[in-house]
Amino acid sequence: MEEQRRKRKKKKKTGFKIVLSILLVLIIGIGTYLGVLYSSVQSTFNQTHDPLPRDVSEKRSNKVNFGNQDPISILLLGVDARGNDRGRSDSLILMTVNPKDQSMKMVSIPRDTRTEIIGKGTQDKINHAYAFGGVDMAVKTVENFLDVPVDYYVQVNMESFKDIVDAVGGVTVNNSLAFNYDGYNFSKGQISLNGEEALAYSRMRKQDPRGDFGRQQRQRQIIQAVINEGASVKSLTNYGTILDAIGENVKTNLTFDDMKEIQANYRDARHTLDQLEVEGSGGKVNGVYYYNVSEENRQQLSSAFKEHLNLN
Repeated sequence: MEEQRRKRKKKKKTGFKIVLSILLVLIIGIGTYLGVLYSSVQSTFNQTHDPLPRDVSEKRSNKVNFGNQDPISILLLGVDARGNDRGRSDSLILMTVNPKDQSMKMVSIPRDTRTEIIGKGTQDKINHAYAFGGVDMAVKTVENFLDVPVDYYVQVNMESFKDIVDAVGGVTVNNSLAFNYDGYNFSKGQISLNGEEALAYSRMRKQDPRGDFGRQQRQRQIIQAVINEGASVKSLTNYGTILDAIGENVKTNLTFDDMKEIQANYRDARHTLDQLEVEGSGGKVNGVYYYNVSEENRQQLSSAFKEHLNLN
């Protein structure tokens, strides 16, 4: 039973990492639907809008200007909420978008990362920030951890991974390693995957000689495949399912007008995605397991994101 619970947790976390990245893609690519389906799109994203208590991050002097193509940062949170329980952000991904060099950077912050929880004044696991103070506390804690502004957030219910992959009609990837996993057979070469298959494809690690690096590469394949599918004209035929998947599972402080501006000025950034890593080691403090990140690595990540945001 314990082994089954661990497997379910791993499956959820992997799904989070992929679906959260997909959400930015759907926002950037939403212009495909504008004009033809304007009313439906507007209604969906009015439903997802949930602003933060602030307009501008304390780590910025001015609000970003979409028209000037200022680089932006988006915190993607995957939340496992049940009933009246707020839940925890079991996945945290910071993504920055620089339209002028047409690139995006992304880092997945391990849920057990030990850091100061802003607003609590204590050292704890970074995913506890959401449990203590919701999105606002999670945003401030990530800003403090990486010393960069978080301009926008996108919160996603974990159940949306399969729905979104299926909503765009599945994905096609080029598989470099034949393997069997979770009841599915993945042959070498170009393969097509539905939502459940994409999740299994992106989970496998132990059979890959590259270990977690191989798994991360497959996750990036899924992300980029959904980017391509979500931005294609053929997605128009399935727009209702795509919008339903978003409306039911997403909250964000981005407005519909913000999304139109992003689509107009940032869409070419989707072509290059650079995934960074939080390096650290596990250990216990007072009997509690934490992922400890060195100050050197934290500063390296901070510098990389500041440069990408033109803040250096």
